[in-house]
Amino acid sequence: MKIEWVAASLALLLLSGPAVAEQCPALLQHELPKLRSKETIDLCEQFQGKALVVVNTASFCGFAPQFKGLEALYQRYKGDGLVILGVPSDDFFQESDDAAETAEVCYVNYGVTFPMAETQSVRGSDAIPLFRQLAEQAGGAPRWNFYKYVVDRNGKVVDYFSSKVEPDDPELIGAVEKALAE
Repeated sequence: MKIEWVAASLALLLLSGPAVAEQCPALLQHELPKLRSKETIDLCEQFQGKALVVVNTASFCGFAPQFKGLEALYQRYKGDGLVILGVPSDDFFQESDDAAETAEVCYVNYGVTFPMAETQSVRGSDAIPLFRQLAEQAGGAPRWNFYKYVVDRNGKVVDYFSSKVEPDDPELIGAVEKALAE
């Protein structure tokens, strides 16, 4: 009887050890619907162990040309483990109600290849859990479109940047490199 108990305990320890060590950070324990797709973006599955720039976007915002800079940033660092996650939002009334139109702006007009979610709420009581957690860690919710949250490989916000900070800004690049080094 004692041998069976020891064997069962060892089996549980062996099974739970790697799972606990590789547990996904709370920030990534979410799924988002993928833009113009029936698929979902499982943040743990796709982004665990990677550095992230999470940005709330809007197709008809004056900052929309930042899509080009975000794509360039993604291309520059994706081989090092960076992923950019675009989350369209109509919280500031500058996103289309038509997902096809949003997709056209992102994919066709700006050539975005990084993951894009369907339109979500990113601030206030309606904010999706991902953005509530980003705001809590960073100490601030998006005050406009194209706020950029830089997240390290462990799911911790390294820094965040307002809409006015371009994707090629040295401070943003420094935060991305810090997140990649964590």
